[in-house]
Amino acid sequence: MRNVALFLLAISAMGASATDYQLETLVDDLSNPWSIAFLPDGDFLIAERDGQIQRLRPDGSRQSLAGVPETYFAGQGGFFDILLDPEFTQNRTVYLSYAHGTSSNNGTGVIRARLGEAGLENSELILLSEPARATPQHYGGRLLFLPDGSLLVTVGDGFEYREAAQDVDQQLGKILRIYADGSVPPDNPFFARGGPAAKVWTYGHRNSQGLALGVSGEEVFMHEHGPYGGDEVNHVLPGKNYGWPAVTKGIDYSGAYVSPFTEHPSMEAALISWSPSIAPSGFAVYSGEAFPEWQGSLFVGALVNQEVRRLTLKEGRIVAEEALFAELEMRIRDIRQGPDELLYILTDEGSLVRVKPD
Repeated sequence: MRNVALFLLAISAMGASATDYQLETLVDDLSNPWSIAFLPDGDFLIAERDGQIQRLRPDGSRQSLAGVPETYFAGQGGFFDILLDPEFTQNRTVYLSYAHGTSSNNGTGVIRARLGEAGLENSELILLSEPARATPQHYGGRLLFLPDGSLLVTVGDGFEYREAAQDVDQQLGKILRIYADGSVPPDNPFFARGGPAAKVWTYGHRNSQGLALGVSGEEVFMHEHGPYGGDEVNHVLPGKNYGWPAVTKGIDYSGAYVSPFTEHPSMEAALISWSPSIAPSGFAVYSGEAFPEWQGSLFVGALVNQEVRRLTLKEGRIVAEEALFAELEMRIRDIRQGPDELLYILTDEGSLVRVKPD
């Protein structure tokens, strides 16, 4: 194990940003890390896409949790987001999204379980997207609790099922909303339709790997992958249609048009879009005091560009964009604000990096 806990890279942001920072690598030998959660005792939970959850301690030691579910680890499938219950200190409950099923019959699943000394206990499946698909791509898999205690789950379009994103009676290409026990909130926008539509909160998405609350605690922002171009950040509202694949600024990988339309008055326009693609993954809205100049900024991991994009939001509009942390020269998989008000970055290369004031 190449544990380099608390090894200081001592990289300064002088000249790269108005804000000076240091990047501190905590570990660099994780396997396919996808998401991070922060335990009250200072430990980290890291979901690794190949089907492990690591508990990392500040001293650099780690524990691979027992009791995790089996996952379909193929293509883009595996473990995705790990999230603590809002009442974790009382109930020790965690949530995990993952690729559930087999090559011919799989979907985005969510379990909830109690975190015990050895691992996950009393696990139960509270969501499995439907219909099932037979592809190992485009799962979505981001989780977010709303202030009312309901849970949002992003579900990708399954790659080969993109037309389903416009059908509210199918859960592919959607953000779903459930309660923590898997039951359905009766104020969901399509609740009255029953069936799969009852859980749909927004639709017209391709593959969202970013979901975050604004600093007010009320606004919800998400980002998603376009095809060849057309990545975007959206302010999402219940019942709204975000266009895919009827509206997109991207083209197919073959070079063919997905759609002749880049906008439509009945569909929501993105706050910002990128062509060529940056491949967004991980999302944070900064609200801490450690970096006052960054307060209210949106931080989007960029896999292709191997950097993080900081977006300045003003009166509901993106007014500035800045590239940060490119000196890591790694694909950014997740970025989160920790309870210490610092930023934490996970990379596809297996590193957990803390961003500190210089």
